Amino acid sequence: MKIGIIGMGAAGMMAAASILEQNKNIEILLFEKNTKIGSKVIISGGGRCNVTTGINSMSEVLKKYPRGSKFIKKAMLNFPPQKVVSWFEGQGVKLKTENDLRVFPESDNGNDIVKVFESLFIQNSKCSLFLKTEIKDVHKQKDGFEIISKESQKYFVDKLIITTGGQAFRHTGSTGDGYKFAEDLGHTITKLGPGLNSFILQEDWVKNLAGVSHKHVKFKSNSEGKKVVFEGPCIWTHKGKSGPAIFAMSSLLAFENISKNNPLDIYLDLYPQLDQESLKNDLLKLKNQNKLFKNSFIGIIPKRLTENMFEVLGIDTQIKSAEIKNKDIFRIVEFIKNLKLKIIGRGKGDEFVTAGGIDTNDVNPNTMESKVCKNLFFAGEILDVDGFTGGFNLQASWATGKLAGISCVVD
Repeated sequence: MKIGIIGMGAAGMMAAASILEQNKNIEILLFEKNTKIGSKVIISGGGRCNVTTGINSMSEVLKKYPRGSKFIKKAMLNFPPQKVVSWFEGQGVKLKTENDLRVFPESDNGNDIVKVFESLFIQNSKCSLFLKTEIKDVHKQKDGFEIISKESQKYFVDKLIITTGGQAFRHTGSTGDGYKFAEDLGHTITKLGPGLNSFILQEDWVKNLAGVSHKHVKFKSNSEGKKVVFEGPCIWTHKGKSGPAIFAMSSLLAFENISKNNPLDIYLDLYPQLDQESLKNDLLKLKNQNKLFKNSFIGIIPKRLTENMFEVLGIDTQIKSAEIKNKDIFRIVEFIKNLKLKIIGRGKGDEFVTAGGIDTNDVNPNTMESKVCKNLFFAGEILDVDGFTGGFNLQASWATGKLAGISCVVD
């Protein structure tokens, strides 16, 4: 039997490794358009490669996927984060779990992850790796698949796994080629959008806050008539907002058309630990004090944000608590609890993934085999599955790649 894999990212590499683990005598043809495998894996997590998550509860892990959590459940149970960690450490790569439960190589070098697969493929004489080989077409034959490269070279395989990723980080080769192959073979592609990006804001004053961070902010917006809410840490940038909570919000708002001409309103609760009425009452109680009112916000919002808040609202930063007007306290409370900003664009994120992909109704979740085309399998980001930042997208790729590799070996 001869198996082909198009796309040597996380899912493709793990699928190939899984096939080799099942049967070292199966001939495997690996196709990658780049000069080396795992380009996107290497640069993920800022080059450190956030391999997976340290969360052990599968129910909690699956909550981190805004799309596709039910579909990947079987694959994730088969190859959960704990087994991913054991697998890589069994290959000689020591991993570490950081305080935020993200898992990295101890070396903080994504190359160490990819080298595991390079070694496996080089060691096996049945494994043929075709680098700098861009696939142009895939045709279903009566007893297999014909793969045609851009140079018109033809290859024939009995079974095929397509793991070409989405269309984020296009410089790493993720240019959406697999969507065309899938459509040509009868599959439906859902609406596509960007995920895990930062937000560019319309308000000029936010640039003064670059570098100011919050441990806990609540974000609210509307998408297709539904309220979208997420809480977590974030940071101000010279253009807007970034950080884990923003990346999650961007995924939840992946299909929104956002631009300068079509801004999207977003609302920030900068101190969700206290409700609006309680915060207002606490501040009103300070009116009999003879200290600067701006010092009342220590522990509530960062100092630099306090100063900018006073400036934006036109309140004197030197005003005493005893002199502050009730109406200004109410305006401050509204600013802290319901700050309205306008998103006018999307910026860079740590990972960048594509929301949407091959409709999972076309794929068997127990095997990753197509329901439309026999002996064709899919895995990774090409599917309509995406997760929040924190190792969840690589985890889904390892798991679906593993399941695809196991399943395609079975006759």
